[in-house]
Amino acid sequence: MTNVVILVIEIAVIAIGIAAWYFIIKRNALKKRDIILQDAQKQAEVLKQEKILEAKEKSLQYKTRAEEEIQQKTKKLNALENKLLQQDLVIKQKNDELQKKIKEYNQQKEQLIKDQASLSEKIEKTSETLKAYRNQLERIAGLTAEQARKELIESMKEDARIQVRNYVKNLVDEARMQAEDESRKIIIETIQRTATEYSSEAAVSTFPISGDDMKGRIIGRDGRNIKTLEAATGVEIIIDDTPDLIVLSSFDPVRREIARLSLEMLVADGRIQPARIEEVVAKVKKQIEQEIMKAGKDTLIDLGITNMHQDLIRLIGKMKYRTSFGQNLLAHSKEVALMCATMAAELGLNPKLAKRAGLLHDIGKVPDNEPELPHAILGMKLAEKYKEHPDVINAIGAHHDEVEATTLLAPIIQICDAISGARPGARRDVIDAYITRIKELENIAQNYNGVQKSFAIQAGREIRVIVSADQISDADAFQLSMDLSKEIENSLTYPGQIKVTVIRETRAVSFAK
Repeated sequence: MTNVVILVIEIAVIAIGIAAWYFIIKRNALKKRDIILQDAQKQAEVLKQEKILEAKEKSLQYKTRAEEEIQQKTKKLNALENKLLQQDLVIKQKNDELQKKIKEYNQQKEQLIKDQASLSEKIEKTSETLKAYRNQLERIAGLTAEQARKELIESMKEDARIQVRNYVKNLVDEARMQAEDESRKIIIETIQRTATEYSSEAAVSTFPISGDDMKGRIIGRDGRNIKTLEAATGVEIIIDDTPDLIVLSSFDPVRREIARLSLEMLVADGRIQPARIEEVVAKVKKQIEQEIMKAGKDTLIDLGITNMHQDLIRLIGKMKYRTSFGQNLLAHSKEVALMCATMAAELGLNPKLAKRAGLLHDIGKVPDNEPELPHAILGMKLAEKYKEHPDVINAIGAHHDEVEATTLLAPIIQICDAISGARPGARRDVIDAYITRIKELENIAQNYNGVQKSFAIQAGREIRVIVSADQISDADAFQLSMDLSKEIENSLTYPGQIKVTVIRETRAVSFAK
């Protein structure tokens, strides 16, 4: 019985110990939980403060960027506003000059009416005097009035022919001199007020690399990398013995630029393999497309042109990567646009339409489709498709005389296009073809009878032919210039026009002894 009591007591003691141990452990667990919760709350508070600071920093960065963009746009708007104010001032001056000329015209008209009335009175008096003289002359000369009239008319006709011929010649010479002076003045002012830099682009680009090891990585195993790159970009990649250099060859500057940027990204990344190449080329194509749109929009902002179709803006941006006889097409078109606006303002035409037509005059050179159409016709169709002004459409189509010019903008575009293309250094030509064309031009003139010498000058834009005065008369010299012009048109291919000047000189030599 005692053992049972002892056992019960032990069990009770053990139970009490277990209960006490459980209570102690539970109390410690609660304390630890409270400590953990407090730590978690502190960490959450710290993290919250960090996130708030980070969000404030980002907000400040975004705000700074937005303010910079607003400042840039404000500057552009201010510049555009200044341009508009200047244009308004010019228009006001032109209007004042026009009102002044209208006033002078009205005064001259009133004076002319007064002179006409006075002249009528004098004619009536003269008519009566002539009747008296006529009767007296009939009695003295023994001729009837009809006979005297016929003789007088014949003599007066001959005198009138001589006077009219001299008068017309003087008028033509005076008009020609005034027209030449005025046109020369307008063209010189237009050239002086327009300045554009050129950058000639060839059909190849070069890409520098660090060494032959990088060449091998670009080529890849069995040429897989270079084949993939050529297939993705459409550019021929030439890797030869030239150290640290790769040549990219393509007639399309856009493709060359895509290939160059793709190689640049691949070399910088270091992962050069077919899948990565295709991924990078696709990314670069999107980037170039964005650059094209940006170039088009920036061009319109610089020129102050608005309300243009997005497809036309994209074509304008692609001009940045196109060349015409080595001359950058976008730079050429911008220069032509500025010169057209200046010349149109001087002539009293709409400078905004002239600037628009000048910018779009070579837009037909950009698309790759319909290569059988002349670029002027294709450009005219594009302008018509995108609802441009009829005067702009006609000026684009007629700037190379493919269609008939129905607006004064067309000759302005022709003149400014020729000025921009003929400027020294603007366009390049292959030297061998250039020399051959010059020789052929001189040889054509030498084949005519009576020609002593012929000289091709002005970079082949003019040929001067010196003829023998004994064999060729003045009339023959004029006919020779016409015949020579026709033969040059039929025999040679050349841009622009060639002026043919035939010189016939007579010299009289004597010696005083």
